[in-house]
Amino acid sequence: MSMLDPCGCPMGAGGFGEPRGRGGAPARRPSSARPGDVAPAHGRARRGRGHAGDHHDSHGHGHHHDHGHHHGHGHDHLHDLRRGTGKKALKIVLAITSTFMVVEFVGGWLANSLALMADAGHMLTDVAAIALSLFAIWFAQRPATPEKTYGYLRWEVLAALINGAALIVLSLFIFYEAIRRFRSPAEVEGGLMLGVALGGLIVNIAAAWLLHRAAGHSLNVRGAYLHVLGDLLGSVGAIVAALVILTTGWVLADPLISVVIGMLILVGSWKLVRESVDVLLEAVPRHIDLAEVRRAIEEIPGVEEVHDLHVWTVTSGFFAMSGHAVVRDPAQYQRVLSEIHDCMHDRFGIRHVTVQLEPRTLYTIESTLKQDLRRQPGHDHG
Repeated sequence: MSMLDPCGCPMGAGGFGEPRGRGGAPARRPSSARPGDVAPAHGRARRGRGHAGDHHDSHGHGHHHDHGHHHGHGHDHLHDLRRGTGKKALKIVLAITSTFMVVEFVGGWLANSLALMADAGHMLTDVAAIALSLFAIWFAQRPATPEKTYGYLRWEVLAALINGAALIVLSLFIFYEAIRRFRSPAEVEGGLMLGVALGGLIVNIAAAWLLHRAAGHSLNVRGAYLHVLGDLLGSVGAIVAALVILTTGWVLADPLISVVIGMLILVGSWKLVRESVDVLLEAVPRHIDLAEVRRAIEEIPGVEEVHDLHVWTVTSGFFAMSGHAVVRDPAQYQRVLSEIHDCMHDRFGIRHVTVQLEPRTLYTIESTLKQDLRRQPGHDHG
């Protein structure tokens, strides 16, 4: 009796969870397959687009499991559209950002402005971050393989993590340079600084507007978006510092504004890193209460108990759930499966659901075996 792992159905261009043959091609389905069809014990389950179940003997105990899989194909298509929108915006932002980066760096060097050069350095990380984001989007769209059943969707999350870490390093560098400027103030050309900062503000507003929509659906694009927002804040800070220097001659405004910019960048980047790590650790999504998910399943008529329940994020906006439910009457399995799938989709936005239904006797046997294993020396199963 093996415990059911989260569904290993491949994710790929052909739709998440579709059976696939060699080379990633979708496997052929029987033409008579209907949602909810059930195969005999140890037989092949016929799967429809919405639900699938199979009954099979539990290795000599005479009991039956019912495994249900549910995949939101329409949601996958929507994800593809969002990735396409983000890709186009990222390409445009990459072009304008890389061009103005050179302008701002030269301007900051001529004006001797730390705020401008810090912002230009931030733009350099923007160029690298956006290029990395584009690569991650391209790589994530590659089809799933028998070895990588979820495909490469988590490349987007890895790119977001790298971007967030780069932003943290950049903010620390800004702090270091600002401290050095406080100790040894330098003359700053306020007029040139103001002109370049105004140009940077316009460029960054345009870039932020292009990325804003896609940033709400992808951690990867949000990483690039936060880079651009950091640049926008840098431009605003440089404008304020330039105006202070022009009107009062107080050159310490330049490093002071740089510290404020660094703090804002640090807060946003830390949040991005934390969210990326949560996805990689398969933590429960922050907007989902696992106890509430459990209660929702247990409220379904026929369900006596829920155990081994897991909810996690596959990639940005794509949530999955797996679990076991004790159902006394096997005749109720298909109805219970359908209600669980609908509940997860409608109440929690979970599109990929894997559920194992089992009778009380089998759950009791499995629980006893687990307890016996825990009592054995050298075994630690948490």
